[in-house]
Amino acid sequence: MTITRHFKYQYHQGTTTTDRGSRIYEVQGFRMPSVTTILAQTKDDEYIRTWRNKIGHEEADRIFNLSSKRGTAMHKFLEKHIQGTGYEDLTEIGVQAKPMAQKIIDVGLTPVSVYYGSEVTLYYPGLYAGTTDLTCLHNDKDTIVDFKQANKPKKKEWIDDYFLQTSAYAMAHDYVYGSNIEQCVIMVCTPDLYYQEFKIEGAELRSWKHKFLKRLDMYYEKKRDYKEERQIDTNELLKEFEKEANARSNLQSTIK
Repeated sequence: MTITRHFKYQYHQGTTTTDRGSRIYEVQGFRMPSVTTILAQTKDDEYIRTWRNKIGHEEADRIFNLSSKRGTAMHKFLEKHIQGTGYEDLTEIGVQAKPMAQKIIDVGLTPVSVYYGSEVTLYYPGLYAGTTDLTCLHNDKDTIVDFKQANKPKKKEWIDDYFLQTSAYAMAHDYVYGSNIEQCVIMVCTPDLYYQEFKIEGAELRSWKHKFLKRLDMYYEKKRDYKEERQIDTNELLKEFEKEANARSNLQSTIK
């Protein structure tokens, strides 16, 4: 199945660097932390610490590194498929990742008729940035898609960071490109090819945007000097976001 490219949005390119363990994006003259950095530095990692202590740091690192490599390989297969170019990876990791990617292609990408961008850099000027796997038309709705590999099936209550991440991308996309991203879809596959899909839209998507803005405020509170220098008021940003959300909702009601 070939997915048609539609140049609806002219995406800006960016570069990334690492500064003292934090991933930093530079886009259109702005230097901003990544969404994953913001989430990592504002989360309660007690569960991770407990897990690492339970199985041992060496084993935890082995599992993490394997998962990361397998996820990277799976993403590469998906990216090349979407772009319509061939790709092979005959390494042990690649052999594991290819059927996982194929499962997502066969099941997850079936409702995708058109795509706007693959591996797209998105940013909210001066505040944050990140790279989403796919922007597309999914079941006739403008959508942010993120691909995830998982060692075992996920429960919805375990993946708050996935929802926070994609809602942040949706908010940035709407702000910079004047779009109306209607949903975020997270496509997950395990090495034994168990596929799961999680979707947020409507009021639930708005709720996750609110939650991300609160985490963003927490992040910049920790970096108060930067916040004051840039005169960032994330509470005001939250109010502004709510106002825009209400305006969009009223406009859609009028159109209907």
